[in-house]
Amino acid sequence: MGGVTDVAWTVRDTPVGPLLVAATRAGVVQVCFNADEATAGRAVAGLARRLGCVPERAPERLAGAADELDAYFAGELTRFTLGLDWSMITGFARQVLRELAAGVPYGSVVGYQDLADRVGEPGAARAVGMAMGANPLPVVVPCHRVIESDGGIGGFGGGLEIKRALLALEGVLPAPLF
Repeated sequence: MGGVTDVAWTVRDTPVGPLLVAATRAGVVQVCFNADEATAGRAVAGLARRLGCVPERAPERLAGAADELDAYFAGELTRFTLGLDWSMITGFARQVLRELAAGVPYGSVVGYQDLADRVGEPGAARAVGMAMGANPLPVVVPCHRVIESDGGIGGFGGGLEIKRALLALEGVLPAPLF
């Protein structure tokens, strides 16, 4: 990274709570749920450590991401076109998350085992779960669309309430009653 403004970040109010969105010049690098002041501070400090720069709160640099997220939450966008910076994801997790982003469209779900099979690692369903839990790009790289083989909802780093809300938004689950 060449300078102090190579990472821009902002916090957006969404129907699932505040989301921190951060981007490098290459694209969105992190999305973080439940981004109250303390959580956002930890996320920004983590970005600084991992990317070796001083992230700048610059919502104007994230206008495109904000527009796409707003359209997604309004039910008007079914496929993100944002540039993504995959630099915080390596190895098997990167392979799995790229397959998820490319191969599991809006309104559909995939099982952990099926995703492991898709990347040619049939014995790696648990490792797929670990990759989902480490996903720095939730919503945009839709780890909420990954469920258990028996149809159970599985886990979710943002909390099961948010996972249910995202799946309901996409028509996979009925909308929560309250």
